Amino acid sequence: MLDSVPKDKTQKVIPNGCTDKEWKVTASEAAKNCKNYIRDIVDNLVLEPNPEKSLIALSIGDPTVYGNLEPPNEVVQAVLEAVTDGKYNGYGPTVGTDESRKAVAKYLSFDGVEYDFKDVILCSGCSSSLDLCITALADSKRGHNIVIPKPGFTIYKTLAESFGVEVRNYNLLPEYDWMIDLAHLEAQIDNNTAAIVVNNPSNPCGSVFTEEHLKDILDIAYKYKVPIIADEIYERLVFSETRFVSIAAVNSRVPVLVCGGLAKRFLVPGWRLGWILFNDPIGAFDSEVRKGLTCLSQKTIGSNSLVQGALPKILELTPQSFYDDLNNTLYQHAKLAYDILAKIDGLTPYMPAGTMYMMIKIEIQCFPQFRTGLELMQRLMEEESVFCLPGECFGISGFMRIVLTVPFDMLKEACERMSAFCIRHYQHYTPYDLESQAYIDTSQ
Repeated sequence: MLDSVPKDKTQKVIPNGCTDKEWKVTASEAAKNCKNYIRDIVDNLVLEPNPEKSLIALSIGDPTVYGNLEPPNEVVQAVLEAVTDGKYNGYGPTVGTDESRKAVAKYLSFDGVEYDFKDVILCSGCSSSLDLCITALADSKRGHNIVIPKPGFTIYKTLAESFGVEVRNYNLLPEYDWMIDLAHLEAQIDNNTAAIVVNNPSNPCGSVFTEEHLKDILDIAYKYKVPIIADEIYERLVFSETRFVSIAAVNSRVPVLVCGGLAKRFLVPGWRLGWILFNDPIGAFDSEVRKGLTCLSQKTIGSNSLVQGALPKILELTPQSFYDDLNNTLYQHAKLAYDILAKIDGLTPYMPAGTMYMMIKIEIQCFPQFRTGLELMQRLMEEESVFCLPGECFGISGFMRIVLTVPFDMLKEACERMSAFCIRHYQHYTPYDLESQAYIDTSQ
C-alpha cells in the first residue's frame, strides 16, 4: 500500500519499503553485444542516389524483392489448403510435428544419407536454426570460441558475440574458387573451439565445395574433435555443371548439425521455416546436445504451424522443373553479369557455381580518388544509383557483392552503369618493385 497521500501535490508518493531514487534501466550484456554488422557499415555510408536514375539495389539477399521470382503453384496451394483446413492454427510440438519432420527427413535423405524424423528439429527460419546450434554448443563461461568463414555471412558473428562467445575467422581463397585455406582453418582451432561453421554453398561467394574439399575439412574437424555446424540454406541451388554435396554425405566420424530451410530454394524467406538435422555417426550429440537443442526450441514454442502443415506437400509436390528453371535463371543472370563485368578495367568478377550472389574484386589502386572500396560504393550510388554491398559487410575489404535475383534487364542495366562509372574513374596503375627499382610489366 501507499503511504497517505500528501496535501502538497508536488510531493512524491513513495510506496512502503521503497527508496526515493532515479530510474536507471539498463540493457543486458546480450543486448549490448548484439550487433548487425551489415547495418553498422551501411548506415554509416552517405547513400544518396542520383535523382535522374532509378535505384537498382543489388544488395538484398531476398529473392522476392522485385517480384520476378515466385514460388511454384504447388507451394502456394499447399499453404492455402493448410489455412482452410483449420487444423494448424494452434501450438504444436516445439521441435515440429512428426509429419513435418518426416517430410524433411525424406527430402534431405539423398546421396547415401538416411535421416530419421527424430533427427529433425524445425525452427523459425535458418537464422533460428543457426542460433540454436551455436547456443547449444558454445558457452562463454567456458571460454569457448567458434570459427567462421571470411568472407562470410555476418549472422554467425552476431549470434555468437551476443552471448559472449569469441569468434575467429578462417580465410576463403578467391584464387582457388573461394575454397577454404585449410592451413589457416587449422591454425584457428584450439582446445576451446566449440564448433566450425561451414557455409556451403556460400554466401557471399557463390562457391560450391567439392566432395574432396569437404573431406579435407572433416579430416581437420576429426583431428581436433570439433563438431561442425553446416549452413546449407542454399543446398542444391547450384548451376548445371556443378554438383552439390552435403557435408553429411561425406563418410566421416565427425558429428554435424545441418542447418537449412525453405527460404532460398523455394523463394519464401518470409515464411520462416528452417530446420536442424543431426548427422552424428558416433553418437557424440546423444548425451547432452540433442536434449539441449530440444530445450532451446521451447524458447520460441516451435516454428510456423501453418507452414508446417503445408510442409509435406511442399517438399513432395514441388516439381523438379521448378528447381531446374530457378537454377538456370540464376546461372543466366550470373553469366550476364560476369560477361559484362569481366570487361571492366579495375574490376575482377568471380563466376559463382551456385547461390544468388557474385563477388567482385575492386582494384582500388586503379581508382586513386577513392581511399577505400566503401568510398567507391558510395560514389557509385551517387552517380549511377546502383547499390552493392561492400566486402566489409562480409569481413573482407577490396570487394563487393552483387545479388543476381533482380530481373534480367535490370541487372544488365546495373552492370552497364557500373561499367560507365569505372570508365569515368579508372586510371591505369603499373606496380613498382622497390628492390629492382623498376616498374613491373603486367601485360603478360
